[in-house]
Amino acid sequence: MCFVDLEKAFDRVPRGVLWGVLREYGVPGPLIRPSAPYTIGVSLVRTAGNDVVLLASSARHPQQSLDRFAKCEAAGIRISTSKSEAMVLSRKKVECLLWVKEFKYLGVLFTSEGRMEQEIDRRIGARSAVMRTLHRSVVLKRELSQKAKLLICRDRVRSSAIQEELGVEPLLLRVERNQMRWLGHLVRMPPGRLPGEVSRACPSGRRPPGRPRTRWRDYVSRLAWEHLGIPLDELEEVAEERE
Repeated sequence: MCFVDLEKAFDRVPRGVLWGVLREYGVPGPLIRPSAPYTIGVSLVRTAGNDVVLLASSARHPQQSLDRFAKCEAAGIRISTSKSEAMVLSRKKVECLLWVKEFKYLGVLFTSEGRMEQEIDRRIGARSAVMRTLHRSVVLKRELSQKAKLLICRDRVRSSAIQEELGVEPLLLRVERNQMRWLGHLVRMPPGRLPGEVSRACPSGRRPPGRPRTRWRDYVSRLAWEHLGIPLDELEEVAEERE
């Protein structure tokens, strides 16, 4: 069961749209005309229903119904997410997992929108916290002399120097090499394989407002040009010829 609360359902729906929907459902004009005058210039009504209950036997069907409600925003209907809830009716004891908008996994913050802005802000905040702690414990500490403070600040070894001394390949270079290798697998992948079909797919519809997101193909195209100095189309031709 999904209990849906609509935001100001009576006030948001344009009356012209409402009368048009009634006509599409076959409601004759004589029944529509008597109702229209009661909504013109009226700011208060006695009864207005804005609560809906969706019943389904699986979790997929309520989601489809909610998607239909989301499409009704063009007509002024909006779902109040703070007042809408779902409940499972079952004789078995079922523990539902908590749905969250963000989750930290392996030190990286993942969000439901698939963006990295919050992760970048989190890392900047963590760096600022470390710098504040260092400032309080070293710079403002009177027990340490100025010479000792300078030695602490200058006593550092860069990660690149440690990697070069140990002969460890930089992580970013390894990731980029694996991405280029995966590109070759996608190019040589036979028709019908899901990864290849997804990489070659062209979704229909309009992009959301704002700056277009960088596609994976645009990203590997930049890698091919920076590391190999060749365009992506030429790289794909070379990858196809490889056995």
